[in-house]
Amino acid sequence: MQRAGRQERLRRYWDKHAASYDRQMAFFDRHLFTGSRDWICSRAEGRVLEVAIGTGLNLACYPDGVQLTGMEWSPAMLQIARDRAGQLGREVDLRQGDAQALDFPDASFDTVVCTFSLCAIPDDQRAVQEMARVLRPGGLLLLADHVEASPWYARAAQRLIEVVSVPAGGEHFRRRPIRHVKALGFTVEERDRFNLGIVERLAARKPQNTRPPADESR
Repeated sequence: MQRAGRQERLRRYWDKHAASYDRQMAFFDRHLFTGSRDWICSRAEGRVLEVAIGTGLNLACYPDGVQLTGMEWSPAMLQIARDRAGQLGREVDLRQGDAQALDFPDASFDTVVCTFSLCAIPDDQRAVQEMARVLRPGGLLLLADHVEASPWYARAAQRLIEVVSVPAGGEHFRRRPIRHVKALGFTVEERDRFNLGIVERLAARKPQNTRPPADESR
């Protein structure tokens, strides 16, 4: 019950910030993330699921021909994504849902994408496990996020920021999604880490004919 209440509070937080989200992200896209959306989306192919699609900032970056599904748990952000898809003329199946419990059958997608969202999903390990579950064997997982920095002084600054950011909006700065990806047996085919190690993007291949470990917490 406590967990459900916390998640509902975080949903309201992102609904409240939906209108200003694009403006805030524009600064980080220019000065910190440096082409990461194009890096990720240009590698997507086939049936694509974007987890935590937000306001749809990635929509213009996908190549033609992908069959795109987007999932987001904030209704306000999802509406902005719908408006953006219409303006771009992009066909996309947009649904409200929880990254920690994806409402899709196993092995439903050729590519799963998540950009700058695992930092704010309450249980990032479970979210990665769910992405692995809905990805077909041999499919591609594409992730980009701000992560734990390399230098000690930058990590110390991140720790201080989290004192405020985690209680306020569930925003974590010292996570490393690549650890969860490797634990599931994925092969990291491409990896790029830059800006003091704060930004990490990766392309990882799901092993053939295997399933991710069962999540015993479910």
